[in-house]
Amino acid sequence: MPKSIRLARWLGFLLRVILIGSLLLAAWTGFLVISPSRLPAVPYTFSIAPGDSLRGIARQLADEQVIPNAWSFMLLAHVTGNQASIKAGDYELTGNLTPLQLLDYLVQGDVKRHEITFIEGWTFSQFRQTLDEHPAIRHDASGLSELEVLRLIGAHETAAEGLFFPDTYFFRKHSSDIAILKRAYQTMQHHLEAAWLSRQESLPLQNPYEGLILASIIEKETGVESERRMIAGVFVNRLRRGMKLQTDPTVIYGMGDKFDGNLRKADLRTDHPYNTYTRFGLPPAPIAMPGLASIQASLNPASTDALYFVARGDGTSKFSATLAEHNRAVLKYQKNRP
Repeated sequence: MPKSIRLARWLGFLLRVILIGSLLLAAWTGFLVISPSRLPAVPYTFSIAPGDSLRGIARQLADEQVIPNAWSFMLLAHVTGNQASIKAGDYELTGNLTPLQLLDYLVQGDVKRHEITFIEGWTFSQFRQTLDEHPAIRHDASGLSELEVLRLIGAHETAAEGLFFPDTYFFRKHSSDIAILKRAYQTMQHHLEAAWLSRQESLPLQNPYEGLILASIIEKETGVESERRMIAGVFVNRLRRGMKLQTDPTVIYGMGDKFDGNLRKADLRTDHPYNTYTRFGLPPAPIAMPGLASIQASLNPASTDALYFVARGDGTSKFSATLAEHNRAVLKYQKNRP
């Protein structure tokens, strides 16, 4: 048989192989595009750790029967050029996906978000403990001093109390606690600066930080939304007149672990930087994390002639303009209370 004929036959065979291979590849690709896998559970959650290999990820998904097999998923990743583009994190699937859709999902990094909530009125100690106990957070700040933490987040203050905005923060697994602290700090700075720019004129406050200190006292004095501006008005009136603030929460904060739940007259007479019964003006730093309502109240207090208030026992307060009126209110609402 002439060489030309043999060559023609060989080329024809090769073309048929290529054609069949192309058809098989097209069929395989179509399968990956249009054939969703059946999830073992809905929702189905799984994690990809930083540094996990494509082979390990594919085997994990194949073992759970999320994909038909590991090798086809690996080949798909290479064909699409995404073999090194899968992102680490926690994932949650709520519906069946084709392997191609799943690969795109992992490349986009549409990971399950974790959350952490900080409550209005918490101290920095409570804030930090909550961070330390969260299992999805990387604890880079563990063992660092307050000042070291503040420098890492770019804060210029020397005391951490009150500097972090109480809210719910979402993050990806293994996010650093430093990153969350920085976000909470920047959020507080944003709210504080905005409130300062819209503050009332002629307040007896020198800067936004003093507004933050006053807001923290308001936060600890009441949980009643409608009373925040009135309480702010009382404290602003006292500051203007050079009167002592005489507010229990500052004394309690300054006592620290010595406070046993019962505030005594001796405690009110024991001098320390946070005792507003023995010292004039604001304490040296906030006593808690104030919420936005307290910040806004501190810088836009109610117009009132009240100089005193006392708890009624139902969560609200009785406001008085004179000491005599206040003393009558104390006898009425506090006389029979333990």
